[in-house]
Amino acid sequence: MKKGRTVRADELRPEYDLRNLQVRRLGPGRKSFGGSVVRLEPDVAEVFPSAESVNEALRFLIRITKENKPILREPRGDT
Repeated sequence: MKKGRTVRADELRPEYDLRNLQVRRLGPGRKSFGGSVVRLEPDVAEVFPSAESVNEALRFLIRITKENKPILREPRGDT
């Protein structure tokens, strides 16, 4: 037995102006609203199982590069 069609009430409020809405693009051309997105090369991506592991590795790299700044030597005068 077929069910009859139910009529739904209009859920949009009258103050919404649909003519001014913009369509959001999909794919790489889409703007990111919640942060940065970085594309990893396949060989790098297979090492990291999650975004958290990538962030942990990058934070570690940042910390050790700050702690181990290279010592700049004075240039010699006998060149």
